[in-house]
Amino acid sequence: MNLLYKSTRNSDKTVTASQAILKGLADDGGLFVPVSVPKLDVTMDELKDMSYQETAYAVMKQFFTDFTEEELKHCINSAYDSKFDTEVIAPLVKVGDTYHLELFHGATIAFKDMALSILPHLMITSARKNQVKNDIVILTATSGDTGKAALAGFADVPGTKIIVFYPKGGVSHVQELQMVTQKGENTSVVAIHGNFDNAQSGVKAIFEDKELAAELDAKGYQFSSANSINIGRLVPQVVYYVYAYAKLLENEEIQAGEEINVTVPTGNFGNILAAYYAKQMGVPIAKLICASNDNKVLFDFFQTGVYDRNREFILTSSPSMDILISSNLERLIYTIAGQDAQKDVELMTQLKEKGVYEITAEMKEGLKDFVGGFATEEEVKETIHDTYQKTGYVMDTHTAVAAHVCAQYRKDTKDEKKCLVASTASPYKFVRNVMTAIDPKYDEMEDFALIDELEKVSGFPIPNAIKEIRDAEVRHTTECDADQMKETVKNILGV
Repeated sequence: MNLLYKSTRNSDKTVTASQAILKGLADDGGLFVPVSVPKLDVTMDELKDMSYQETAYAVMKQFFTDFTEEELKHCINSAYDSKFDTEVIAPLVKVGDTYHLELFHGATIAFKDMALSILPHLMITSARKNQVKNDIVILTATSGDTGKAALAGFADVPGTKIIVFYPKGGVSHVQELQMVTQKGENTSVVAIHGNFDNAQSGVKAIFEDKELAAELDAKGYQFSSANSINIGRLVPQVVYYVYAYAKLLENEEIQAGEEINVTVPTGNFGNILAAYYAKQMGVPIAKLICASNDNKVLFDFFQTGVYDRNREFILTSSPSMDILISSNLERLIYTIAGQDAQKDVELMTQLKEKGVYEITAEMKEGLKDFVGGFATEEEVKETIHDTYQKTGYVMDTHTAVAAHVCAQYRKDTKDEKKCLVASTASPYKFVRNVMTAIDPKYDEMEDFALIDELEKVSGFPIPNAIKEIRDAEVRHTTECDADQMKETVKNILGV
């Protein structure tokens, strides 16, 4: 059975998985979605004995049907190897009465590694399949984590170049250092004067620029994306929710068929959408709890059915979620509109022109799997502090958003189901916020001294990703205004 993909903005034209991965964004500006979400063809009983790599194959072969078994297994085994500091790839840790799925054991200590360590392999395989002769230029906007994970994944991959834009002053010190010290002859990093939404909108505009595409083609280049708009990013994220459920079963924490709730800290909506796809594949997930920080545009949307980005943009201690335009939400909008591309275009046009749209009552019905919640800066601090006091477990600021929202949901609803929390970044990545939440006295110390202190407090060894940046040379110093992104890209590529 060959699974095809179509754009959220045009249901008539279909492409293969490899074509969707190569393009990243559809020509009409829409996002690629599978014509239907496939079901798992293995039982949970079989899955519970599988390694992460075997689970990845069981899930991905259902979505990427034009890849051979050999091609797909090669991509999986090249991605999930010694780059991860734990053999199981995504450990499941019991913290109090919840289960944390630790997704930060990859090369850049954030959950983006789970998908971005495989995307370059999927992309190069896709290019070969489709006889692409051009070099692929990966163009990405980042709120902190995607950028570094994509840079690490694509560095020195033959036939590719990668350009990453990030908001100057809008990422943590560690996140910035990770990017600006990145090695690789094919890597470029640019700080823009603006916020993440400016960076993301700028990248989307470059993708939609037909004249620029023609100029690039003449020079032997074509664009693709490593953002979560790429279906090659989203599908690998489905894997870890399937894997987590199977491991809960293997560890006898749940009974066969028992429903669990999943809480995901989210800004761009890709990570929780992956959990939604896992549910549609047959994983017994009850509620998908969408956790926001003070930029609670998604929380408000789930409360009211109105998506409104016309509000103050707040810089928080969980910067990877400081987002007002959740690009992946479009895939869900398209689904709950009954795959009505026309309706999707209408709403996305309103968002672009007015910054706001409202879904119909009928579409709201389609959201009943989801619950929104949010955590204030104070609540994030309290959660880090209290969890450490009670359990000795140290979590980062983004995970704390989810942990708070999960606890609040339980309190408000009396829902006793077991809860999985997506733990999306290492505490080392946001060391100052984490350590000062544990004890304000740490605020007097400088960042690298805090890292040594965190190792003592948490018992987590300092990850390689942190050791590497301590004395690394800064290699990328380019900055530009948000409206100069296209010119900057042309300069970098010599177009």
